[in-house]
Amino acid sequence: MNHRHIVGWALAASVIAAMPMQVGGYPPRYVIAESSALQEAKRLEQLGIEQYQKAQYAQALELFQRSLVILEQALGTNHPKVATTLNNLALSYAAQGEYNKAEPLYQRSLALRERVLGANHPDVAQSLNNLALLYREQGQYSKAEPLYQRSLAILQQTLGASHPNVAAVLNNLAGLYQAQGEYSKAEPLLQRSLAIREQALGTKHPEVATTLNNLARLYQKQGQYAKAEPLLQRSLAIREQALGTNHPEVATTLNNLAVLYQTQGQHSKAESLYLRSLAITQQALGTNHPEVATALSNLALLYWRLNQIEPALTRLVQALEIEETHLTHNLVIGSEEDKRAYLKTFFGSTNAAISFHLQFAPDNPQAARLALTTILRRKGRVLDTLSQSLNRLRQQLSPSDQEQLARLSTLRTQVAQIAFNPSSTDQERQQWQLLNTQAQQIEIQLSRSSTAFAQTTQKITLEAVQKAIPANTALVEFIHYQPFNPKAPANQGLDSPRYAVYILSATGEPRWVDLGTASEIDALIAQYRTATLDPRRSISEGQAAARALDAKIMAPVRQLVKSANHLLIAPDGQLNVVSFAALVDEQNKYLVERYKITYLTSGRDLLRWQTRPPKANPPLIMANPTFDKPGSPPIQIASADRSNPRSGDLTALKFGALPATRIEGEAIARLLPNAWLFTEAQATEAVVKRTPNPRILHLATHGFFLRPAPIAPDRGGNVLYENPLLRSGLALSGFNVRQGGEDDGVLTALEITGMDLRGTQLVVLSACETGLGDVQSGEGVYGLRRAFTLAGAQSQVMTLWRVDDEATKDLMVAYYQRLHKGEQRGEALRQAQLEMLRTPSREHPRYWSGFIFIGDWREMSP
Repeated sequence: MNHRHIVGWALAASVIAAMPMQVGGYPPRYVIAESSALQEAKRLEQLGIEQYQKAQYAQALELFQRSLVILEQALGTNHPKVATTLNNLALSYAAQGEYNKAEPLYQRSLALRERVLGANHPDVAQSLNNLALLYREQGQYSKAEPLYQRSLAILQQTLGASHPNVAAVLNNLAGLYQAQGEYSKAEPLLQRSLAIREQALGTKHPEVATTLNNLARLYQKQGQYAKAEPLLQRSLAIREQALGTNHPEVATTLNNLAVLYQTQGQHSKAESLYLRSLAITQQALGTNHPEVATALSNLALLYWRLNQIEPALTRLVQALEIEETHLTHNLVIGSEEDKRAYLKTFFGSTNAAISFHLQFAPDNPQAARLALTTILRRKGRVLDTLSQSLNRLRQQLSPSDQEQLARLSTLRTQVAQIAFNPSSTDQERQQWQLLNTQAQQIEIQLSRSSTAFAQTTQKITLEAVQKAIPANTALVEFIHYQPFNPKAPANQGLDSPRYAVYILSATGEPRWVDLGTASEIDALIAQYRTATLDPRRSISEGQAAARALDAKIMAPVRQLVKSANHLLIAPDGQLNVVSFAALVDEQNKYLVERYKITYLTSGRDLLRWQTRPPKANPPLIMANPTFDKPGSPPIQIASADRSNPRSGDLTALKFGALPATRIEGEAIARLLPNAWLFTEAQATEAVVKRTPNPRILHLATHGFFLRPAPIAPDRGGNVLYENPLLRSGLALSGFNVRQGGEDDGVLTALEITGMDLRGTQLVVLSACETGLGDVQSGEGVYGLRRAFTLAGAQSQVMTLWRVDDEATKDLMVAYYQRLHKGEQRGEALRQAQLEMLRTPSREHPRYWSGFIFIGDWREMSP
């Protein structure tokens, strides 16, 4: 488990509080004839400080709020005293785990102090330190470090290298390094912090206890138990003497001492300390505080280590429920990158829930339900949160939000234009990072706008997901996880990654199986893809590789799905690039012949499709774009198998004509009444972006996914294309020319995220490799799949490899003929694939099985 959920890392809450609370610690800068109102504000502020120091954060919060109202009325919104109260308000929120409320207050306080006091004032350093601590708690390490470094530089210059506030930042910077496993960087900072504090504050000050606690934790992580124990004992004695025996910081040291004893096998001593720590934390902070979750998790690990299933499971359930509350509150804020970083801080408890069941209590039904519930709540969580937030914003847009969304779309287009325009100037490439930063800032602002709707989000429960599963259908939820063993020696608790699968039907309990090591399965996936896609391989070789992979990942599933004929498959890891339809069973049958197959990111997707889609525009069909200048000779693409794959040489980013797509587009248009068909020079990026909510969006063209290796750095050495949504896209009219402007022929996944497709029931990407992208365990595929989901599309047909032009045309026409007859979106594709499978010369899986159906499989709404 990640240490955030094993131990209470005391990142000096008392120290951080001391910085903003030492209001009189700096030389006076203003002389104010205090009115009665200001005297009242001062009284409330002091009471708030006292309550905060007692860990009565809710009471402190109320007092600071009252003080802020008075100060803003009396002094205006741009006074340093207002900045101090904003800072203290933020501290009170952060101390309760309400990071979404703390961050804007910290940022407002920082901006005000920089504006009024100057960029190098100690109060500015204080704000930088506290904001960095918030980012560290959210796992945003790259944001936190430069803030700490800047804070440290200001304080050392203005207050001197031996000031207690310098020690506070040193302590917290060390905590950041320890969180990243950089112990050699952390130790000298903690040693220096301790020396400053002992010299300046005395050896029995609570801040000395904080550094002792943190230094002990560092030694413990390195297995130096003999060094750690006396430091923890000394820290505990200081805190009990200075703060009282029931203070949360006492609970922190008790917790860490218990971890030390548990690691050394002194279980009875550890249990008594854990129980005392938990009681103090619950009494002081309430039963729903993050530190309570930490205490419960640690107690669960102890009982797990002692083979006591029921007490361990009870505490683990309680801890995970508290974490879910804070995930719901805090995951709505920040950019997508911020959300991923915060969710990653819960990696340890996710692994623990799965490992507890599979490795420790496989026969316990409650443990199985807990593991699957945790997977459903956390797998695909960032995608689900983002898509719901965007959907709510689009439904309830304020004028300012509308302006921000439009600006974000424009910025993403500009980013894509610079990245893909070979003739971009040096100045434009220098602007690239600035435009990215501006886009991220707007993304963060919009996420704050959506927090008002966060409380309406449906809680994910196993029961709710199960209710959404139709009869004769099974949810097949794969998970890529790292087994955790609390009985292993320190720092050896995590084993090599593995795959497991959970099966859930409309009735009954979850079923499961551990499938084996990820390395073995990933190797089989690579062999399967090579054998299927290499035109030099015979069909029997491809079937043999598909059979080997099936035996490992799907044969165990078939033992559990019973009579189900429809599989809702939620892959994870490299399983995202597997066409399950082409796997071969024991009877030498392709799985497409046995099952309907629908792809999901997670079973939680089922809860998004319970409302009817909004009114949509007529279908939009784009086909046979003119990639070159009109009248110029078409580019010829060399191909090893002489077919015309819908992808070209991605290193050159040039594409050849696809004449069969015109026939495809015209045939589909005849089947879709009122459809808008654009071909050749009219098949432009601008048309796609400016047509909101087409009922069906069909794009027959080239697709591309650029591998993570950068194509080229800019002149300043900065690597472009690190965003996978910028490396995935579609080629439209003018792609090979790419003369810049809004319509450069490149429609990237990043730009698609800004489209409004809430009424779009089906997106069909009749192109190569449109289902590929950067695979991230737990979050699916970062590419066109993710982009169209964020844009609001209900379902998608995409490809996992390069597909033949003529074969794809025939498959697509057959698909739409079946849709025209009223068949379900998913089943219509399956039947078209079966039809091609039975066609001589087209039976090879590379022709038909590369297309996968993702999302809502049911009939389209009229």
